[in-house]
Amino acid sequence: MLRLILSFFLVLFLTELSAQITGRVTDDNGKPLSTVNIYLEDTTIGTTSNNAGEYELSGPDSGEVTVVFKYLGYKTQKHRITLGAAPYRLNIKMAEERYSLDEVIISATEDPAYRIIREAISKRKSMLERMKSYKADFYSRGLIRIRNAPEKILGQDLGDLGGGLDSTRSGIIYLSETISKISFEQPDKLYEKIVASKVSGDDSGFSFNTAMDVNFNFYRNTIEVGNQIVSPIADYAFNYYRYTLEGVNYDDKGNLINKIKVIPRRENDRIFEGTIYIVEDQWSIYALELSLTGVQAQIPPAGTINLNQQFSYSEDDELWVLISQKIDFDYGIFGIEGNGQFTAVYSNYEFKPNFGERTFSREILSFEESANEKDSVFWFTYRPVPLTFEEKTDYFKKDSIQEIRKSKHYLDSIDAKSNTFKAGDLISGYDYQNSYENRYWNFGSPFSKFSFNTVQGWRPGITIDFRKEYDEFRKYLQFSSQFEYGLSDERLRGFGRITYKFNNISRPFLTVYGGLKVEQYNSEEPILPLINSISTLFFEDNHMKLYERAYAGLAYSQEWFNGFRFRSSLSYARRKPLFNNTNYVLVNDKNDSYNSNNPTDPDAYGIPVFETHNIFKFQLSATINFGQRYFSYPNSKVNIGNPKIPSLALYYESGLGSSKDDYNYQMIMARLWQGFDIGNKGSFQYNLKAGTFFNAEDMAFVDFKHFNGNQTHIGTSDSYTNVFNNLAYYDLSTNASFFELHAEHDFRGYILGKIPGVNALNFNMILGGHVLATERNRPYYEFSVGIDNIGFKKFRLLRLDYVRSYQGGYIGDAWIFGIKFLDFIN
Repeated sequence: MLRLILSFFLVLFLTELSAQITGRVTDDNGKPLSTVNIYLEDTTIGTTSNNAGEYELSGPDSGEVTVVFKYLGYKTQKHRITLGAAPYRLNIKMAEERYSLDEVIISATEDPAYRIIREAISKRKSMLERMKSYKADFYSRGLIRIRNAPEKILGQDLGDLGGGLDSTRSGIIYLSETISKISFEQPDKLYEKIVASKVSGDDSGFSFNTAMDVNFNFYRNTIEVGNQIVSPIADYAFNYYRYTLEGVNYDDKGNLINKIKVIPRRENDRIFEGTIYIVEDQWSIYALELSLTGVQAQIPPAGTINLNQQFSYSEDDELWVLISQKIDFDYGIFGIEGNGQFTAVYSNYEFKPNFGERTFSREILSFEESANEKDSVFWFTYRPVPLTFEEKTDYFKKDSIQEIRKSKHYLDSIDAKSNTFKAGDLISGYDYQNSYENRYWNFGSPFSKFSFNTVQGWRPGITIDFRKEYDEFRKYLQFSSQFEYGLSDERLRGFGRITYKFNNISRPFLTVYGGLKVEQYNSEEPILPLINSISTLFFEDNHMKLYERAYAGLAYSQEWFNGFRFRSSLSYARRKPLFNNTNYVLVNDKNDSYNSNNPTDPDAYGIPVFETHNIFKFQLSATINFGQRYFSYPNSKVNIGNPKIPSLALYYESGLGSSKDDYNYQMIMARLWQGFDIGNKGSFQYNLKAGTFFNAEDMAFVDFKHFNGNQTHIGTSDSYTNVFNNLAYYDLSTNASFFELHAEHDFRGYILGKIPGVNALNFNMILGGHVLATERNRPYYEFSVGIDNIGFKKFRLLRLDYVRSYQGGYIGDAWIFGIKFLDFIN
């Protein structure tokens, strides 16, 4: 205990010794001021004050310097000091600054703010060009708190969240810091080298804080904060904002600063509100204090998100550069509430650097060796924003107990409690774990796979899964299985797979799989068991068509090089047609009855669509993510898609060695897909597929190319770019050439947000178009218009679409009711 106490006081002591200039900033009443910009005059060397008003600033070892204290709403102060051997303590009281309209000529027709904003908009592109390239040092700190955390959520114990909760189940659940060096070149080249990374309670962890995640440039038309949010100085900003000049003042350099209130025209548009400060004549951003809601960002758990940026003028480069940024937010969902903040400091800018040819590549983030092993002395020396007492306490508490929490005795005691079987586990499932050995078992609830179909009847099922983790989950061995029993066909079936992941860089997976399984003819399984059960039992619509497969196979996949991943598999199967075994219904319509299980003929009762046979199947595919970027972590690689360039997948499939020669075949297919934002006008995505068969004239129907239809009128996915919502499941299945196209545009409030009354609902309009062309059939078309983001408060998981279909003329229409969480449940 004495050693821990001494360690804590050592932290406090080293904090004071780590910087040449330290102090505290308060207002006239002694209240601490946070995010005060403190920097050495005529440099980009600076820091900000923390929530307690404390700051630390590094400078030259000796000599005279001028320290500038700048904070919105307060008078800028400059202090000339002489540095020596010991840290210099400089406490500051800041006086409020008055923004006045005394010098402003007020027009009777237009607020002066509009003239200023027009000038800022006209200079927007030139400001981006002037920041064409640079290097800078970057520091980030992230902190997330939780309040009154429940003991359980969705039946799962929350525990104490790594030791972050106090007796009221409140506290810090995430505290992390990074120090990095960033390189940037227009329009969007950014490379970040993380020098140091620290996570509270995990001395081997790596922070999630990165510069690119908080790269909010308001000189761009939109800023991505969950959604594409319109900048107050975007080219089309007047369509979204009103402005009021609240006053003007002069900074310490004699620049006239305009304080402008930013007012949304419509409450639920993708917009900010707050204050922006513009420098007269230069029309640069001096600072901003803006906020938006989770509704506007369409981030359901978020409450209010506040964003504060402050800029400093670089005399040498004649630029106003971002030197500090702070994001505050609160959140709440499923009874969990809390708040957090992310602080960023930019310093030591170097403009127009000479970048080498290899400065920018597909690698956009990497870590220096031992970046997560920096000691306390390093952090006390280079951390630009001092820790608050709350943060020091959290680091001290979690770091001191992490060895205990990793010990076998502690982990076994926690496991003993969580492994205790409870009656409720019959409904939610049972988990058993050995945390010390990184072994985990899951026994699914017998109700989780309970469903009904006309082949098996009532079908209870259970899942059994096992996972053994290695090297902090970078490698693992995983076994998954499912067993089910059909009460009507009186058949027990089971299937499973064993997968080994070799590393977390190229992610090679080797899988052995096999079993006896009832499957849909369409291997993409367009009908969920739950939806089929309801459709069958209540409406006598048994759309799900099934056959039996007894199989064994081997599969391997790996990323050969960045952006190129290949997959291959070889399997052997005995495939058998199945027939209806029950007429049971819950709601019986005397004028209706079940169709046959033959997908090509609803009246072909007892007539198989293919003959029982054995067949080998070989599959080979390659996925090419053009322009794929990535983060390099020690022993790990995280791929980041590039929305500007589409992705391409190539497939080859062959049925061979069949016990029925006519069932051998070959098929090739290509797929091209992409999704991207279109500024304030929403997002667009498309999905193209085309392919053809060879030697397939008499192949088994099960191997035809089937297209995802939807006869239940229930949508279960976030988007409909892989489904024809008014097409029967097997009407256009083919063993010849085919082409399909899906496209959707989500306006994300661009249209509905402008309609009075409707904009209060925060709905999104979606337009869709779908085309399917197959040999021997006329092209099939679908057009749809839908409303997304339907729900109540934070729970917006519903969607409603109207669909019209054509094939040589009008066929019909349908309403599709989308329930996004159903796919997750199944």
